[in-house]
This record gives sequence, C-alpha cells and structure tokens, in this order.
Amino acid sequence: MKLLENKVALITGAARGIGEGIALKFAEQGAAIAFTYVSEGSAEKANALVEKLVGLGVKANAYRSNAGDFAECEQLVNEVVKEFGAVDICVNNAGISKDNLLLRMTPDQWDDVMNINLKSVFNMTKQVIRPMMKAKSGSIINMSSVIGLMGNAGQASYAASKAGINGFTKSVAKELGSRNIRCNAIAPGFVETDMTSYLKEGEQADKYRAGIPLGRFGTAEDIANVCLFLASDLGNYVTGQVICVDGGLYM
Repeated sequence: MKLLENKVALITGAARGIGEGIALKFAEQGAAIAFTYVSEGSAEKANALVEKLVGLGVKANAYRSNAGDFAECEQLVNEVVKEFGAVDICVNNAGISKDNLLLRMTPDQWDDVMNINLKSVFNMTKQVIRPMMKAKSGSIINMSSVIGLMGNAGQASYAASKAGINGFTKSVAKELGSRNIRCNAIAPGFVETDMTSYLKEGEQADKYRAGIPLGRFGTAEDIANVCLFLASDLGNYVTGQVICVDGGLYM
C-alpha cells in the first residue's frame, strides 16, 4: 500500500518549483491533490500539472486562489471538501520575496511579503482545521526557511515572515495535538527553483555553495521527501518541529 493512499492533500502555490515537486511526490504515493495558483499567467502550468497528476492515477484539480485573502481561502477549502470529501494534509507553500535593504524597503513591500508568506498560513490553517477536527486527524506542513532562523541582510521582511511561521507552527501543534492534528514546518536552505535561478552559476553561487557542508544546493525533491515523511504515518509522532532541509547550512 502506498504511503498516502486514500488521503487528500491541499497544497498552496504548487504550479511550479517546490510546490509542484510536493504535489508529484504525494501523487506518486496515492494522494488525491488539490492545489492553488494565484496568477492568470500560471494557469497553463497549473493545467499541465493536473494532467501529470492524473497520469499518475490520482484525482487532481487546480484552483486559482490567493492564499493571502481570508475569504478566498474559506471558499477554496469549502470547494475542496465538497469535491474531494476531505482535507487530510495541508501544505502551506505559497510564498514570495521582495528583498531590499531596510533603509529602502517600502511599507507596501513589507505588507506584500507578510500577507503572502505569513497571513496566508493563518488563513489556510484556520479553514482546514475544521474538517481535520471533524475527522480527528490531519497533518499541516508550513513552508518556512532557514532565513527565518538565521536572518539575512536585505531580507528583513522575508526573515520576519518565516520566523513568524515557526512560532505559529509550534503554537498550533500545542493547540491541536489532542485532536490528533500535527503541525510542522520545513525550513529549506538554498533550493534550485525558478525563483532562485541566480543560484545556478557565478561567483555568488560558488560563495553560497561553499557554505553548505553537503556541497550542493537542494532540489524540490529533497523538500518533497521530507514533506512526505511529515504527511504520512511515518511521521505520526512528530509535531511542533521546524525541520531544516538545507544540506547543513544552519547548525
């Protein structure tokens, strides 16, 4: 039997990158997949991913929804429960960065990062815990970052949003543990995706790589493998943790 057989996973921001990798990994292990994308320009990629997921033998659907908007999250979860019958796993993966030195950072830049990275986690978690509490089971996985643990010049808003996710994760784990709902965070290091194309080559990339004990950047699959552990019964005694998946970058 596959690790996620008969489970329904809801993943935000999964049209590409880490989210796409998680969706494919979960589908390979038998989970039905509902996922979101936010921009009209991502619709083609989202539809292509649906075809890949269905090709793996699972039910799948994409929803255009802004995780930073509470009302849209409420509508989304209602639609997913209606179509799929449950939400067993929620991966809060939607995120952006608008890097700037604090001296130059605008309030709008700060608010955008907080809304998409941190408020979205509140919005989605608030909605999915209702069906999970009814089922007396669930796994919530929040995508944090090592930057939320170590900070980084030019990333004050990003670091603050990810540090907020860590505290939120631990609090939710304590609130919902008695209902058999687990909540954990994953803190990736440098991962090669469309958003981090600057990592692939050049002097700066070499500098980053030199600081990683395992000597390489991560992949979406590296993150997806840990997500699979936390989503499945393999991780059924793990909650309230922030797990670094960073090749040893943060110790």
